[in-house]
Amino acid sequence: MEIGTQIKKYRNALELSQEELADKIYVTRQTISNWENQRSYPDIHSLLLLSSLFNISLDQLIKGDIEMMKQEIDKDEVEKFNHLSMIFAILFIASIVMFVPLVVFLKIYGIIIWAILFLITLGFGIKVERSKKENDIHTYKEIVAFSEGKLLDEIQRQREVGKRPYQFVLKLISGACIGTIIAGIAALLVKYGV
Repeated sequence: MEIGTQIKKYRNALELSQEELADKIYVTRQTISNWENQRSYPDIHSLLLLSSLFNISLDQLIKGDIEMMKQEIDKDEVEKFNHLSMIFAILFIASIVMFVPLVVFLKIYGIIIWAILFLITLGFGIKVERSKKENDIHTYKEIVAFSEGKLLDEIQRQREVGKRPYQFVLKLISGACIGTIIAGIAALLVKYGV
């Protein structure tokens, strides 16, 4: 962050020591040192006092930091999305692989355990979808770009927007097929008393 450099520059321009600056804005000398060495960031009250004391706008004081803050927020969103996606993928694979063994070995209790696993998987799937909607990502290309912390350019974005209606139909058909297969397997297992 550039705030430390800015504070030091304007403090030196006014020929103030860290102690003198600290007295003027009601903080400790250590706090000023932490700001200048980028170990901490001033709160909004301190930023306003600093900009007033230095006779500059708040924008001038925090220049460069806003873009960095936006990138940090985006980085957190990417990490959150990747974490949710990984958990969802593991749970989804586990729910597919565990269905038959649970039903074969535990019968009705296996179905109950699998249903609980499936509901947890569904919950994480909903969280992933919510995260996708919050970050306006829909297609595979957008998901890959977002998970790498990148954005698509406008032409690529428009191409991906055109694909969205087809993906909805594909998701609907895929979901119906998977549901039919699972229901069929469950019906066969129940019929033959497995």
